[in-house]
Amino acid sequence: MPQPADREGVIGSSSFILEGSVDDPGDAWSNNAFLGNGRVRLSCVWSASWSMIWHTLIKTGQERELRLPDKNPVAGAVRQWVDTVVVGLNLCPFAKRELDKDRVRFVVSDAISEQGLLVDLEAELDLLEEDASIETTLLIHPRVLETFCDYNQFLNYAEGLLQQMELDGVYQIASFHPDYQFGGTEPDDAENYTNRSPYPVLHLLREESLDRVLESTEFAEQIPIRNIKLMNTMGSTEMSAMLKACLDRVELD
Repeated sequence: MPQPADREGVIGSSSFILEGSVDDPGDAWSNNAFLGNGRVRLSCVWSASWSMIWHTLIKTGQERELRLPDKNPVAGAVRQWVDTVVVGLNLCPFAKRELDKDRVRFVVSDAISEQGLLVDLEAELDLLEEDASIETTLLIHPRVLETFCDYNQFLNYAEGLLQQMELDGVYQIASFHPDYQFGGTEPDDAENYTNRSPYPVLHLLREESLDRVLESTEFAEQIPIRNIKLMNTMGSTEMSAMLKACLDRVELD
């Protein structure tokens, strides 16, 4: 059974750091510098050595090709979510600027396994290293990690990949999922919608950019509090309808 974390997080230089104990060090991060509501995600029981498992997963998945279509209805749904929810509700005051500059990469993974997704994640991190014109990447994976508990556990593999690539502290992976749930909340609580997206998403962010924006933004620590208040005011029914509208007419092959 999922085990909620004990305390709410506080904003750090680029993440919300939990000041309590959890099952795994990776679960002490909400992984959401801007869009999160300031609380740690609901942590699932995690006892395996994720570093050893990561090595096995990436090795067995390394032969897979990455196919990233230029136009995809799934990417369109996520883009609509960013436009109408993230920007439209001003959950992230910094998102519109990068969208207007066309510096946000929306890419859909065709992975059907965790191994394949790790290969895709590695490729996208490599691309960010090579192409400074990309400020941030939303890696959308509609066919794998459909349950939030599986997704939540996979985040440990993703953090392990950052460490293996010696990119921890260079990039941060923010987490979004259709069934996202923060510790201390019920599944139907409206505040979970700060991190609910039409499809599972790994959001790759540049740590240096996060630090720079947070340092230059007055009252940045109030963003999570404002987002919680807004979600609770709008309610789960309205937020669920907004997500559903992003999914209309989207069909997976």
